[in-house]
Amino acid sequence: MVLDTGRQTDSPIDDLVPAARRIGKAIEAVIEGKRDAIQLTLTVLLAEGHLLIEDVPGVGKTMLAKALARAIDGTVRRVQFTPDLLPSDITGVSAYNQERREFEFKPGPVFANIVLGDEINRASPKTQSALLESMEERQVTVDGTTYALQEPFMVIATQNPVEMEGTYPLPEAQRDRFTARIALGYPPPAAERDMLDTHGAASPLDQLTPVARASDVQELVVAVRRVHVSDQVKDYIISLANATRTSPELRLGASPRASLHLLRASRAWAALDGRDYVIPDDVQRLARPVLAHRLLPTAEAIVERHQPEQVVDRIVAQLALPRR
Repeated sequence: MVLDTGRQTDSPIDDLVPAARRIGKAIEAVIEGKRDAIQLTLTVLLAEGHLLIEDVPGVGKTMLAKALARAIDGTVRRVQFTPDLLPSDITGVSAYNQERREFEFKPGPVFANIVLGDEINRASPKTQSALLESMEERQVTVDGTTYALQEPFMVIATQNPVEMEGTYPLPEAQRDRFTARIALGYPPPAAERDMLDTHGAASPLDQLTPVARASDVQELVVAVRRVHVSDQVKDYIISLANATRTSPELRLGASPRASLHLLRASRAWAALDGRDYVIPDDVQRLARPVLAHRLLPTAEAIVERHQPEQVVDRIVAQLALPRR
């Protein structure tokens, strides 16, 4: 394959890879045997996106979010989603001050660098929608007043796909706002043995010290924006999205927002790999985690047990790669 990468002489990511590796190693000290999941988490962070972790209980979903927040020394707020949670419990509320005789805004937990939404599908759709504005526009509007959120800002939500009783599936509009969905899965036996040795006596999270500041992460985000993407790669991303929209196995394909998230994630993935340009391999590697959770299969595909992940894999395998 011959591809015009458009590589620049002055790389904008000279300081990005060492800083990202420090953050990754800090998280690996807490979450063992999950290097790919950690790299995907860092990719979403540097792509200015949000992450949905969907897996069975007890595999470290919440621990991963806490380790990331502590590694970058950012503010982190945890929201336990329950059926009785209200939208104001997330965004904040205007309370009347008796002394000043005026309303003043009390910020909610969404005003943090890392917002951990634990078991997000256990809250009502009304409460889930409280995150829509903050995830897309990075702001919150309460009583007609708009408040900007901190930078960097990332929502990490977890949900259990097995136990569906008492849950509210995320609507398509909210799933589309998550840049990627990952599943941690069970650790390898060797990693689980190491976990028993390290976590059995004390929690490594208590010993984790910050290796970067939130302002440093924001500088890395700016550097990722400068990673070059050629026109051929952009056309390849559009072709992938169009293939999902015309697939007979899907009744809802990838949105234009999905194409944009795939572009941003590919930039971050390339930067973490030490490159200042994106190649089609980056797009192919991220197609499943970025696109699959947004797609809705047809009734026939559900009967035949064709999962969206499998549809994405087939599209990636069949779609022609870009050439000069």
